[in-house]
Amino acid sequence: MGREEQIIEERLRKLKELKTKGIDPYPHKFDRKHISSQLQEKYAKLKSDAKTKDKVKLAGRIITKRDMGRISFASLRDGYGNIQIIFQEGETPKEAKDFFKKYIDAGDYIGVSGEIIKTKRGELSVLVKGLEILSKSIRPMPEKWHGLKDKEERYRKRYLDLIMNPEVKEVFLKREKILDAIREFLKKRGYLEVETPYLQTIYGGAESRPFKTHLNALDMNLFLSISPELYLKRLIIGGFDKIFTISRNFRNEGIDRWHNPEFTMMEIYEAYTDYNNMMDLFEELYEYVAKKINGSTKVKIHGHVIDFKRPWKRIKMVDAIKEYANIDVSKMSEEELKKICNKEGLKVKEDSWGRYVCAIFEHFCEAKIIQPTFITDHPCESAPLCKGLRNDSICKFVERFEPFCLGTELGNAYSELNDPLKQKELLEKQEARLSKGDLEANPYDRDFVTAMEYGMPPTGGVGVGIDRMVVLLTCQESIRDVLLFPFMKQEKEDIIK
Repeated sequence: MGREEQIIEERLRKLKELKTKGIDPYPHKFDRKHISSQLQEKYAKLKSDAKTKDKVKLAGRIITKRDMGRISFASLRDGYGNIQIIFQEGETPKEAKDFFKKYIDAGDYIGVSGEIIKTKRGELSVLVKGLEILSKSIRPMPEKWHGLKDKEERYRKRYLDLIMNPEVKEVFLKREKILDAIREFLKKRGYLEVETPYLQTIYGGAESRPFKTHLNALDMNLFLSISPELYLKRLIIGGFDKIFTISRNFRNEGIDRWHNPEFTMMEIYEAYTDYNNMMDLFEELYEYVAKKINGSTKVKIHGHVIDFKRPWKRIKMVDAIKEYANIDVSKMSEEELKKICNKEGLKVKEDSWGRYVCAIFEHFCEAKIIQPTFITDHPCESAPLCKGLRNDSICKFVERFEPFCLGTELGNAYSELNDPLKQKELLEKQEARLSKGDLEANPYDRDFVTAMEYGMPPTGGVGVGIDRMVVLLTCQESIRDVLLFPFMKQEKEDIIK
């Protein structure tokens, strides 16, 4: 029998003994009166080796335990921090001290009552007068220094990661503050938060392969949302002028440093604006949130000091290719671009001048864009929901931008196409690509085109990758560090067939 099995067996023995004695190791509630952070703040100026008669009652998990005979120490952690508890002969009732020594292990939840003191070493503590077990743990926690260090295991067992690495919790507390700051920024400017369906009969709004499911009640296939875009545009058509949604998107695509099949995206739409307005809004949003969360527009991440202060660099895609790759695509034919792509082994969805340009930009340029930069005026083939560039009679480019930072895209924005006839034509082309095997193309959404035929005002729209924003503003390594439960490949024994 291994060491862990021995510990589990011993804890099960304790559990059985407690029940035999009529002690419930899993009571229904505990009347907690105090939390660790409030006590640490209130008694911060208490002198070392000082005693008070102040009564407190708190609860939490035992993280460490040291028995030194006449006195025992433990670190108690609640949802707000840690505090030391002390069981001392002559001060703590013998029954409570013996119970702690005999039945309580690291990992157990307990409730204690006692008096506030500060040790000679200056550590705020609770001199325990009463003890109640609240939850008996069966499995031992990983050893502090040799236990939960493997990243994959930490993501897979986030509950243990949070227990053993409390600094991880701070990332997610900060994530919540980021979301609060985003909402504060937009609502101050008159934007209304709305909701769109996650289950959709027709998916659209992005080039991505969807997840498919089935609704038994109506015996019909459904898709998890890849984007809220087409529903938000319906709301613009319906008369909402300034709207946003923060939603989950589901895309059946790869998993890497910046991608997870399930992620959080915010989309913002405003009538009577265009992509220039959305660029202003995007950089204002990032600057506002960075200052609100970090007190500065600068962050140090992945060996770089990134500054989100406005204004950001703005450069057309063809000019970016010339600057970062020394290739002047504006003077090249489709055949010349194809040769470059073939030489580099680049996969292109379809033969077209614009698709080759996008592939060349992605291959040669993206990784070189470190500071916040707007890449504007993309080839028309890249965006079937976007207006063509002004004064571009042959529609070679569209009014689209993508903001980049640290070599990755932070969002996507258009001057939204509002010509229903042109929209119908472009969506029909998408469906034709889908029927030919392009699984990232969109099906034809008849109701969306019908809605557009009632009239849609000029509109600017922008999508903001929330998870990527959190990665940058909390200075983490990857998207998996800012998702409480990132997608992980199942272990064999957990697979349901």
